[in-house]
Amino acid sequence: MDERVPRDFETLRSTILERRHSLPKRIAQIAAYSLDNPDDIAFGTAASIAATAGVQPSTLVRFAQQFGFDGFTSLQSVFRDRLRERNSSYDERLLALRTQAEKEGGHRAIFDGFVAAATTSLEDISRALNDEHLEQAITTLAKADTVYVLARRRSYPVASYIAYALGKLRIRNQLIESAAGLSSEMIGFATARDAAIAVSFSPYAPATVEESRFLSEQGVPVIAITDSSFSPLAQFAKVWFEVAEADFSGFRSLSATMALAMALAVGVAEKRRSNTES
Repeated sequence: MDERVPRDFETLRSTILERRHSLPKRIAQIAAYSLDNPDDIAFGTAASIAATAGVQPSTLVRFAQQFGFDGFTSLQSVFRDRLRERNSSYDERLLALRTQAEKEGGHRAIFDGFVAAATTSLEDISRALNDEHLEQAITTLAKADTVYVLARRRSYPVASYIAYALGKLRIRNQLIESAAGLSSEMIGFATARDAAIAVSFSPYAPATVEESRFLSEQGVPVIAITDSSFSPLAQFAKVWFEVAEADFSGFRSLSATMALAMALAVGVAEKRRSNTES
């Protein structure tokens, strides 16, 4: 394989994102599908993937060749390698951490590893954050009668913090969670006078994506925190932020995401105070 061909999923993902604006329409379509549904790419056949993605099987070959692979099978192996790495059990991850701790001097090495990953994440978002988008998001949320907060699974702690912070700052909000399965009824009260914050990272939580779509169609402005311009949340968002969290031994923190969440909550409170004084 050519040295310039992406050899791992993260490199391939970065290459796709860098070139996304210059890709032909159908190639861009399958590129977006591949990043949103990497497991399908890893396991599917060319025919099944093409049918689900809404393209011709030949498009998959052209997609692979666009990034230097000799065919779709070669590109598919990158997605399969990613799956093997991702699906390592927590026991395997802990064993790797234990081995590293023994080699580098105890559990302090594990702590330092997570601190280093968090530091990288924070430095990356500090460099990449778009000031205009931040101001636009805060202005949109500050105008809302009610802020709806959406997230599931790994992203849920972020939503929980946002709801907690907004509540303490006396800003009306609704965290969308329901043991009784009433989430759809809860967001059904939202109108164009409200706003929503949606948080999800690959593999994206279907419920968060569907709720964001519904709110967007109802005219509710959605502020999204996600990890890619190909994220399904990006297409429904008035403003979206790309956050890439560094990992340590397969474990990802939420350091950068939480920093952004804190900035949004406090920024909204300050914006509302300034508006009231004006």
